[in-house]
Amino acid sequence: MAQAVVPAMQCQMGALGKPSVRARPAAASAGGRVWGVRRAARGTAGFKVLALGPETTGVVQRMDQLLNMDTTPFTDKIIAEYIWVGGSGIDIRSKSRTISKPVEDPSELPKWNYDGSSTGQAPGEDSEVILYPQAIFKDPFRGGNNIIVVCDTYTPQGEPIPTNKRHRAAQIFSDPKVSSQVPWFGIEQEYTLMQRDVNWPLGWPVGGYPGPQGPYYCAVGSDKSFGRDISDAHYKACLYAGIEISGTNGEVMPGQWEYQVGPSVGIDAGDHIWASRYLLERITEQAGVVLTLDPKPIQGDWNGAGCHTNYSTKAMREDGGFEVIKKAILNLSLRHDLHISEYGEGNERRLTGLHETASISDFSWGVANRGCSIRVGRDTEAKGKGYLEDRRPASNMDPYTVTALLAETTILWEPTLEAEALAAKKLAMNV
Repeated sequence: MAQAVVPAMQCQMGALGKPSVRARPAAASAGGRVWGVRRAARGTAGFKVLALGPETTGVVQRMDQLLNMDTTPFTDKIIAEYIWVGGSGIDIRSKSRTISKPVEDPSELPKWNYDGSSTGQAPGEDSEVILYPQAIFKDPFRGGNNIIVVCDTYTPQGEPIPTNKRHRAAQIFSDPKVSSQVPWFGIEQEYTLMQRDVNWPLGWPVGGYPGPQGPYYCAVGSDKSFGRDISDAHYKACLYAGIEISGTNGEVMPGQWEYQVGPSVGIDAGDHIWASRYLLERITEQAGVVLTLDPKPIQGDWNGAGCHTNYSTKAMREDGGFEVIKKAILNLSLRHDLHISEYGEGNERRLTGLHETASISDFSWGVANRGCSIRVGRDTEAKGKGYLEDRRPASNMDPYTVTALLAETTILWEPTLEAEALAAKKLAMNV
């Protein structure tokens, strides 16, 4: 069980429907009680939170019954949780509304509005921002026919606001040249779990450091793996919701984890990553643990957190695709500075040339080389077709921006022949 000492009650995560197995209260510490994430009963349909404490047991049990209540036999109405990206470009906001009946497509949902002056997205004198429903996922917290709705954001006049990166991405992915290439993305989202109130990684001694890196990557054991139940709860929540999650693992720095989403086609990649981040925020909220996507949360000899983006086009996946991949790498080298500027805040603290990264100021590529900007796998080289991995994006990158920029640079953008020849010479690449 992942634990962090905080002045609060224990939190249990179970599943909607069947009662979960009650966990014995964890031992209290001098600073307060312990928050924990507990496994749910098998074969159930969602996630719940249950705060345990002797002084509130009766109230909590009654609240638990309400949280677990299946409203389907009593009403056709459902709850839709509208989620969107806030003013920082990385924070997620949400609010709920009642919909008269179950829906299957975002076009069946009404637009909505919110106070943009309270999210840093509009002035107080003209604060209304409009939410456009774009993608639907099943709600693993409420279960039933309830849904999570990924939205993007517009002015009342229908113009995308500056933090709406989805609008531009949708334009790029709807371009016939791009859509005909059926771009696939597999995104590796790294994140770090922090102890609340002390802003220090989960599993680390408060104010101190664990042993050096080495034992923690994909590790097993209470002295090496911190936060596994959060990772597992998130994995199941994503599967329930319909997110294309494909795996998860503990990372090199203790308290750091990764999950992978994909392969996803076009705009779906961004929708699925934002929905998965929302679920992770909710689960860590229930666990009393803080989620950070900072690309270098701890300075020193510790790995940072990235969002490596695996990418291929139809031409790359077909025979002769390795030549197409090399041409794409040339294009990426010529727009390196543009990509870096859009690949996440604070990335200069991570892309140092150390800890499995390339230098932020230099573009490089290689086969099976994790110290390069772009990595090509051995399997791709052997088969002569496959995909490339862009290792530059930071963990806090906007997936709409990164995926759209990859498609734009490798499919729509054409360098001059002179620039291409110079880049090929610099990278020692025969194209």
